Amino acid sequence: MANSAYASGLNLDAMMVPVKAATVYAAQENSLYLPGGIVPVISVPAGSASAQVPVMGSVTATTITTEGTGSDPQDFDTVLPSDTKKTITLELSAARSVLRDLGGVDTSDMGRIMGNAIAQSFDKAVTKTFVGLTEQELAGTGTALDIDAIFTAIATIRGSGETGKLTGIVSTDSYAALMSDIGTAAYAGSEFQNGAMRTGFFGHIAGVDCFVSSYLNNTVLGSAVNPKMAILSADAVKAATQGGVKLEVARRPEAVGYDIVASLAHGQSVVDATRGVIIIDQS
Repeated sequence: MANSAYASGLNLDAMMVPVKAATVYAAQENSLYLPGGIVPVISVPAGSASAQVPVMGSVTATTITTEGTGSDPQDFDTVLPSDTKKTITLELSAARSVLRDLGGVDTSDMGRIMGNAIAQSFDKAVTKTFVGLTEQELAGTGTALDIDAIFTAIATIRGSGETGKLTGIVSTDSYAALMSDIGTAAYAGSEFQNGAMRTGFFGHIAGVDCFVSSYLNNTVLGSAVNPKMAILSADAVKAATQGGVKLEVARRPEAVGYDIVASLAHGQSVVDATRGVIIIDQS
Protein backbone atom coordinates (compact mmCIF):
# COMPACT_ATOMS: atom_id res chain seq x y z
CA MET A 1 0.00 0.00 0.00
CA ALA A 2 1.10 3.56 -0.62
CA ASN A 3 2.19 5.69 2.30
CA SER A 4 1.52 9.35 2.94
CA ALA A 5 4.72 10.60 1.24
CA TYR A 6 4.05 12.82 -1.74
CA ALA A 7 5.98 14.42 -4.54
CA SER A 8 4.94 16.86 -7.24
CA GLY A 9 6.22 17.72 -10.66
CA LEU A 10 8.51 14.67 -10.82
CA ASN A 11 9.41 12.45 -13.73
CA LEU A 12 11.35 9.21 -13.88
CA ASP A 13 14.61 10.71 -15.15
CA ALA A 14 14.62 13.56 -12.66
CA MET A 15 13.90 11.23 -9.75
CA MET A 16 16.21 8.29 -10.41
CA VAL A 17 19.64 9.88 -9.93
CA PRO A 18 19.10 11.82 -6.66
CA VAL A 19 17.08 9.04 -5.01
CA LYS A 20 19.60 6.35 -5.95
CA ALA A 21 22.56 8.46 -4.84
CA ALA A 22 20.92 9.23 -1.49
CA THR A 23 19.90 5.59 -0.99
CA VAL A 24 23.37 4.14 -1.60
CA TYR A 25 25.04 6.86 0.47
CA ALA A 26 22.71 6.39 3.43
CA ALA A 27 23.08 2.60 3.35
CA GLN A 28 26.88 2.80 3.34
CA GLU A 29 27.14 5.57 5.93
CA ASN A 30 24.62 4.17 8.42
CA SER A 31 25.66 0.52 8.33
CA LEU A 32 28.41 -0.79 10.59
CA TYR A 33 29.11 -3.78 8.37
CA LEU A 34 28.24 -2.90 4.76
CA PRO A 35 31.51 -0.99 4.13
CA GLY A 36 33.43 -4.19 4.97
CA GLY A 37 35.78 -2.73 7.58
CA ILE A 38 34.50 -4.83 10.49
CA VAL A 39 33.06 -7.85 8.71
CA PRO A 40 34.65 -8.55 5.30
CA VAL A 41 32.13 -8.41 2.46
CA ILE A 42 32.64 -10.76 -0.49
CA SER A 43 31.28 -9.89 -3.93
CA VAL A 44 29.20 -12.67 -5.49
CA PRO A 45 29.07 -12.61 -9.31
CA ALA A 46 25.79 -12.61 -11.21
CA GLY A 47 24.43 -16.07 -11.87
CA SER A 48 25.31 -17.40 -8.43
CA ALA A 49 23.21 -17.34 -5.28
CA SER A 50 25.93 -18.33 -2.82
CA ALA A 51 29.60 -17.89 -1.93
CA GLN A 52 32.11 -20.43 -0.65
CA VAL A 53 34.45 -19.05 1.99
CA PRO A 54 37.54 -20.97 3.15
CA VAL A 55 38.12 -21.48 6.85
CA MET A 56 41.59 -20.04 7.35
CA GLY A 57 43.58 -22.83 8.95
CA SER A 58 47.18 -22.62 10.06
CA VAL A 59 50.30 -24.13 8.51
CA THR A 60 53.33 -25.15 10.54
CA ALA A 61 56.65 -24.03 9.04
CA THR A 62 59.48 -26.55 8.72
CA THR A 63 62.85 -25.72 10.20
CA ILE A 64 65.68 -26.79 7.91
CA THR A 65 68.98 -27.35 9.68
CA THR A 66 71.05 -28.34 6.67
CA GLU A 67 70.97 -27.93 2.91
CA GLY A 68 71.39 -31.66 2.40
CA THR A 69 74.25 -33.60 0.92
CA GLY A 70 75.32 -34.54 -2.57
CA SER A 71 74.18 -33.01 -5.84
CA ASP A 72 70.47 -33.70 -5.22
CA PRO A 73 69.45 -32.53 -1.72
CA GLN A 74 66.06 -33.73 -0.47
CA ASP A 75 63.00 -31.47 -0.47
CA PHE A 76 61.12 -31.01 2.79
CA ASP A 77 57.55 -32.30 3.10
CA THR A 78 54.67 -30.21 1.80
CA VAL A 79 52.18 -29.04 4.44
CA LEU A 80 48.76 -27.93 3.20
CA PRO A 81 46.21 -25.82 5.08
CA SER A 82 42.76 -27.18 5.84
CA ASP A 83 40.38 -27.19 2.88
CA THR A 84 37.32 -26.67 5.10
CA LYS A 85 34.86 -24.16 3.70
CA LYS A 86 31.62 -22.42 4.58
CA THR A 87 28.81 -21.78 2.11
CA ILE A 88 27.07 -18.41 2.46
CA THR A 89 23.64 -18.38 0.80
CA LEU A 90 22.26 -15.06 -0.38
CA GLU A 91 18.91 -13.65 0.64
CA LEU A 92 17.13 -10.49 -0.48
CA SER A 93 16.30 -7.49 1.70
CA ALA A 94 13.99 -4.95 0.07
CA ALA A 95 12.13 -1.77 1.06
CA ARG A 96 9.32 -0.23 -0.97
CA SER A 97 7.53 3.12 -0.89
CA VAL A 98 5.41 5.27 -3.19
CA LEU A 99 5.92 8.92 -4.10
CA ARG A 100 2.61 10.40 -5.19
CA ASP A 101 2.22 13.19 -7.70
CA LEU A 102 0.64 15.39 -5.03
CA GLY A 103 2.74 17.17 -2.41
CA GLY A 104 6.39 18.09 -2.09
CA VAL A 105 8.66 15.44 -0.55
CA ASP A 106 12.39 15.83 -1.14
CA THR A 107 13.61 12.91 -3.28
CA SER A 108 16.96 12.88 -1.46
CA ASP A 109 15.15 12.51 1.84
CA MET A 110 13.21 9.56 0.47
CA GLY A 111 16.50 8.00 -0.65
CA ARG A 112 17.93 8.45 2.83
CA ILE A 113 14.94 6.69 4.36
CA MET A 114 15.22 3.77 1.92
CA GLY A 115 18.97 3.51 2.44
CA ASN A 116 18.53 3.43 6.20
CA ALA A 117 16.03 0.59 5.83
CA ILE A 118 18.53 -1.50 3.85
CA ALA A 119 21.36 -0.70 6.30
CA GLN A 120 19.20 -1.75 9.23
CA SER A 121 18.20 -5.03 7.60
CA PHE A 122 21.80 -5.91 6.71
CA ASP A 123 23.22 -4.98 10.13
CA LYS A 124 20.56 -7.04 11.91
CA ALA A 125 21.31 -10.05 9.70
CA VAL A 126 25.06 -9.81 10.41
CA THR A 127 24.51 -9.27 14.14
CA LYS A 128 22.29 -12.36 14.27
CA THR A 129 25.28 -14.52 13.34
CA PHE A 130 27.21 -13.43 16.45
CA VAL A 131 25.26 -15.96 18.52
CA GLY A 132 27.46 -18.61 16.86
CA LEU A 133 30.71 -17.20 18.25
CA THR A 134 32.48 -18.70 21.27
CA GLU A 135 30.42 -17.87 24.37
CA GLN A 136 31.88 -16.28 27.50
CA GLU A 137 29.58 -16.11 30.50
CA LEU A 138 29.97 -13.18 32.88
CA ALA A 139 30.74 -14.25 36.43
CA GLY A 140 27.67 -14.01 38.64
CA THR A 141 24.02 -13.28 37.92
CA GLY A 142 23.40 -9.77 36.64
CA THR A 143 27.09 -8.94 36.40
CA ALA A 144 27.78 -5.81 34.38
CA LEU A 145 30.22 -5.72 31.49
CA ASP A 146 33.63 -4.42 32.56
CA ILE A 147 37.16 -4.09 31.22
CA ASP A 148 38.28 -7.34 32.86
CA ALA A 149 35.65 -9.31 30.89
CA ILE A 150 36.97 -7.77 27.68
CA PHE A 151 40.54 -8.73 28.59
CA THR A 152 39.40 -12.32 29.20
CA ALA A 153 37.66 -12.49 25.81
CA ILE A 154 40.73 -11.14 24.03
CA ALA A 155 42.92 -13.71 25.79
CA THR A 156 40.57 -16.49 24.61
CA ILE A 157 40.79 -15.35 20.99
CA ARG A 158 44.55 -14.86 21.08
CA GLY A 159 44.92 -18.25 22.75
CA SER A 160 43.18 -19.84 19.76
CA GLY A 161 45.93 -18.54 17.47
CA GLU A 162 44.32 -15.35 16.13
CA THR A 163 46.95 -12.61 15.90
CA GLY A 164 45.13 -10.18 13.61
CA LYS A 165 43.09 -7.07 14.27
CA LEU A 166 40.08 -7.41 16.59
CA THR A 167 36.88 -5.34 16.67
CA GLY A 168 34.35 -5.08 19.49
CA ILE A 169 30.60 -4.44 19.27
CA VAL A 170 29.02 -3.30 22.54
CA SER A 171 25.29 -3.61 23.20
CA THR A 172 23.47 -0.41 24.14
CA ASP A 173 22.39 -1.78 27.52
CA SER A 174 26.05 -2.44 28.40
CA TYR A 175 27.33 0.92 27.18
CA ALA A 176 26.56 2.77 30.42
CA ALA A 177 28.03 -0.02 32.58
CA LEU A 178 31.26 -0.08 30.59
CA MET A 179 31.57 3.70 30.65
CA SER A 180 31.04 3.63 34.42
CA ASP A 181 33.81 1.05 34.77
CA ILE A 182 36.12 3.22 32.70
CA GLY A 183 35.23 6.17 34.92
CA THR A 184 36.37 4.48 38.17
CA ALA A 185 39.45 5.44 40.15
CA ALA A 186 41.42 2.59 38.56
CA TYR A 187 41.65 4.62 35.35
CA ALA A 188 41.72 8.07 36.97
CA GLY A 189 43.58 10.70 34.99
CA SER A 190 44.54 8.35 32.19
CA GLU A 191 44.38 9.38 28.54
CA PHE A 192 42.01 6.44 27.95
CA GLN A 193 39.59 7.65 30.62
CA ASN A 194 39.74 11.30 29.59
CA GLY A 195 39.06 10.49 25.94
CA ALA A 196 36.16 8.15 26.74
CA MET A 197 34.56 10.56 29.18
CA ARG A 198 34.94 13.51 26.81
CA THR A 199 33.74 11.96 23.55
CA GLY A 200 31.83 8.85 24.60
CA PHE A 201 33.89 6.82 22.12
CA PHE A 202 35.87 3.98 23.65
CA GLY A 203 38.52 4.11 20.96
CA HIS A 204 40.89 1.23 21.60
CA ILE A 205 40.66 -1.19 24.50
CA ALA A 206 43.70 -3.48 24.52
CA GLY A 207 44.04 -2.93 20.79
CA VAL A 208 40.34 -3.56 20.05
CA ASP A 209 38.33 -0.89 18.19
CA CYS A 210 34.98 -0.67 19.99
CA PHE A 211 31.63 0.40 18.57
CA VAL A 212 28.08 0.49 19.95
CA SER A 213 25.14 -1.25 18.27
CA SER A 214 21.48 -1.26 19.25
CA TYR A 215 21.00 -4.55 17.39
CA LEU A 216 23.10 -6.68 19.75
CA ASN A 217 20.14 -8.01 21.75
CA ASN A 218 18.05 -11.14 22.25
CA THR A 219 15.42 -10.04 19.74
CA VAL A 220 17.88 -9.85 16.85
CA LEU A 221 19.97 -12.84 17.89
CA GLY A 222 16.87 -14.96 18.35
CA SER A 223 18.34 -16.52 21.48
CA ALA A 224 17.97 -15.61 25.15
CA VAL A 225 21.70 -15.25 25.84
CA ASN A 226 21.54 -11.61 27.01
CA PRO A 227 24.52 -10.46 24.92
CA LYS A 228 26.80 -7.74 26.27
CA MET A 229 29.58 -7.51 23.69
CA ALA A 230 30.99 -9.35 20.69
CA ILE A 231 34.71 -9.32 19.89
CA LEU A 232 35.83 -10.77 16.58
CA SER A 233 38.52 -10.83 13.93
CA ALA A 234 38.05 -10.49 10.18
CA ASP A 235 38.08 -14.28 9.79
CA ALA A 236 35.36 -14.95 12.39
CA VAL A 237 32.33 -13.72 10.42
CA LYS A 238 32.04 -12.94 6.73
CA ALA A 239 29.28 -11.49 4.57
CA ALA A 240 28.54 -11.66 0.85
CA THR A 241 26.64 -9.29 -1.43
CA GLN A 242 25.69 -9.26 -5.09
CA GLY A 243 25.58 -6.01 -7.04
CA GLY A 244 25.54 -3.74 -3.98
CA VAL A 245 22.57 -1.60 -2.97
CA LYS A 246 20.09 -1.33 -5.84
CA LEU A 247 17.25 1.10 -6.46
CA GLU A 248 14.43 0.91 -8.99
CA VAL A 249 11.91 3.62 -9.81
CA ALA A 250 8.85 2.86 -11.91
CA ARG A 251 5.65 4.72 -12.74
CA ARG A 252 2.61 3.25 -10.99
CA PRO A 253 -0.65 4.75 -12.28
CA GLU A 254 -2.72 2.87 -9.70
CA ALA A 255 -0.99 4.83 -6.94
CA VAL A 256 -0.90 8.07 -8.96
CA GLY A 257 2.82 8.22 -8.42
CA TYR A 258 6.09 6.27 -8.56
CA ASP A 259 7.14 3.01 -6.96
CA ILE A 260 10.49 3.29 -5.15
CA VAL A 261 12.12 -0.07 -4.37
CA ALA A 262 15.53 -0.43 -2.72
CA SER A 263 17.12 -3.86 -2.34
CA LEU A 264 20.29 -5.72 -1.39
CA ALA A 265 21.16 -9.36 -2.07
CA HIS A 266 23.27 -10.50 0.86
CA GLY A 267 24.30 -13.42 3.04
CA GLN A 268 26.33 -13.77 6.23
CA SER A 269 27.74 -16.56 8.37
CA VAL A 270 30.14 -17.40 11.16
CA VAL A 271 33.20 -18.86 9.43
CA ASP A 272 35.41 -19.66 12.42
CA ALA A 273 33.85 -19.41 15.89
CA THR A 274 37.24 -19.64 17.62
CA ARG A 275 38.23 -16.26 16.20
CA GLY A 276 35.43 -14.43 18.00
CA VAL A 277 33.83 -14.29 21.45
CA ILE A 278 30.35 -13.16 22.46
CA ILE A 279 30.18 -12.05 26.11
CA ILE A 280 26.80 -12.98 27.61
CA ASP A 281 24.91 -12.97 30.89
CA GLN A 282 22.61 -15.90 30.26
CA SER A 283 22.28 -16.70 33.95
